[in-house]
Amino acid sequence: MKSQQSSRFVWAVLMLVLTIVACTATGRPASAPTANSSPPTSVGPSPAAQGVSPADLPSVRLDQASDINSSSMATAKGVSGGDVFVQGLYERPFNANTMDTYFPYIDIIDTQGFKDDNWGYATITMAGTDKDGHLSAEYAVELDLNKDGRGDWLVRASHPSSTTWTTQGVQAWKDSNGDIGGAIPMVADNKPSGGDGYETLVFDEGKGNLPDGAWARISPDDPKTVQIAFKLSMLGDPTSFAMGAWAGANIDPSMFDHNDHMTHVQAGDPNQGYPQVYPIKALAEIDNTCRLAIGFVPTGTVPGLCAAPQIQHNASQCPPGQSYTCYTGAALICGCH
Repeated sequence: MKSQQSSRFVWAVLMLVLTIVACTATGRPASAPTANSSPPTSVGPSPAAQGVSPADLPSVRLDQASDINSSSMATAKGVSGGDVFVQGLYERPFNANTMDTYFPYIDIIDTQGFKDDNWGYATITMAGTDKDGHLSAEYAVELDLNKDGRGDWLVRASHPSSTTWTTQGVQAWKDSNGDIGGAIPMVADNKPSGGDGYETLVFDEGKGNLPDGAWARISPDDPKTVQIAFKLSMLGDPTSFAMGAWAGANIDPSMFDHNDHMTHVQAGDPNQGYPQVYPIKALAEIDNTCRLAIGFVPTGTVPGLCAAPQIQHNASQCPPGQSYTCYTGAALICGCH
């Protein structure tokens, strides 16, 4: 009898101990983290991964160029100028073959370039919007970093709609193998040479080594203007570059340079004065500009640059305290400063 009472006593003590342990393991609130505790891991993007958007454009414009406005020639199904296929200049904001539809949101009339310590910027102004008030095409800048006529980067914004900076629809492509331009940069080769154009997609809507590498927006002040910004560190921090603007229904990175992928006859021409190649055919619904000089004084040795008329002065006649220098804005100005 005594043995049974002892056994019951042992089991009661054991059950009491187990109950205390269970309550301690499951019922006690977790202690607050100490100064040496690791913070919880976040499953969302970190602030660094979201990137930093550009600021407003710099107040000082580095270069500017106007482009042909083809709206006045729309009913005539032609252009007044601006299209020189063999030199890689296109003025084709029309549909193929009939040229009976004009697209004002593909017709560039002005482009401007800016740069600060971290960003390069471009503005591309169109003749108009689509019927809904949108810029429903693709818009791009082509960058020639070493100013040899061969494009190195293409930054493209597809169907921009926001008036705040966004990476949506924005891509940056690079020509890694240097085949753009064929035998002679910007000039049509005797025979189409092909090539794969901008074959390397470096930035894709926030994805890439730099999640904030390129951005776009509709100008808050003008619904007909696209603004594109690109981080200079993505390009290797160039201090200067040549920059051309593009607009089109489909700006295909693999088709650069366009005049090396097709003949003039295949591409057609918007000038009615050339009946052997008029109207536009394979190369339609596209417009581009000459290239701006960003961060350098333009000279005649850089292929594709916009014309820069010079105002010359006699250096020996500069007043005391002034020197004969050149600077560039919308044009190359040389004189006493």
